[in-house]
Amino acid sequence: MKPYFAFQWHITDDCDQRCKHCYIFSENNTKKLDSMTYRQMQTVVAKCENMCRKYNRQPYFYITGGDPILHPDFWRLLALLKEKNIPFTILGNPFHLNDEVCRRLKSFGCEKYQMSLDGMRKTHDWFRKPGSFDCTLEKISCINKAGIRSVIMTTVSSINIDEVPQIIDTVVESNVNVFAFARYCPTAKEKHVGISPLRYRELLDTCYHKFSEYEQNGCKTYFNRKDHLWTLYEYEEGLFQIPRNAQEGMIYSGCNCGNCHLTILPSGDLYACRRFDSKVGNIFTDDPAKVWVGSQMENYRDYMKFQKCSKCELLAFCRGCPAVSYGTNGDFYAPDPQCWKEIN
Repeated sequence: MKPYFAFQWHITDDCDQRCKHCYIFSENNTKKLDSMTYRQMQTVVAKCENMCRKYNRQPYFYITGGDPILHPDFWRLLALLKEKNIPFTILGNPFHLNDEVCRRLKSFGCEKYQMSLDGMRKTHDWFRKPGSFDCTLEKISCINKAGIRSVIMTTVSSINIDEVPQIIDTVVESNVNVFAFARYCPTAKEKHVGISPLRYRELLDTCYHKFSEYEQNGCKTYFNRKDHLWTLYEYEEGLFQIPRNAQEGMIYSGCNCGNCHLTILPSGDLYACRRFDSKVGNIFTDDPAKVWVGSQMENYRDYMKFQKCSKCELLAFCRGCPAVSYGTNGDFYAPDPQCWKEIN
């Protein structure tokens, strides 16, 4: 199989919620809701196919919003992807799911359905809306029964960091297939995640031991170490070693910004990463294949500009989260504010 190229595709801003940490409304709560037409979505699919054909990649869509299921042409789009045999995951909400909807999603080829838990009931519902916590847990079984992999994602900040271990227990009890967490990325209104580096390392240590215990007991939940600071933690704990045949100048893993990922907004704007202001073009006016190798994208691949990571032996495998750095300091190349490693 060809290696995937991932497109995080926001087809609409329409949503049943106004989450306190939503990027769409972080700067303007009265923002006009953008949404693609079906003709525009056809153009997006064609241009992404052409780009992947040029670079010998398999397109993979992470379809999201807003809540993508609210788009009037949502099912029409899924039919198009099925016709073209393009795999996809849905990043959405639980509110419009039931057994019939999930079976229909599966029939169109949906591989995974991701929802969020950003704390236990009181905290999660404060972030999102009353009833969201219970509704999310309820719909996990619908997703699983349909043969779609259920994914729960947690956005970690100082508000909910102490609840992450409880969230892990909850997702295991609910038979979630995949669990991951990543840090909240500050916006113009808030300039810090509110977590000290050593406190974040403590969280990773707690989660590592919790994950390990569950795995040893035959737990079927896959714990995705999504945050790239997991690499630093595992390196320090002797769980990760730099391969002896690693070539200098090669990037092997870590942050995907500039590597194998683009974000497409409902306006058609192309972002290097959705988590910060990183517009590199527009899919309706530009060729994404040319954007991908253009000077704006190259800025995100200039690894020697990383103020701290460029001096670290884990440069090719980690790089933390530059979006969190940007949100905190206004500088993509600034040190990750939760990285605890000392660099001489």
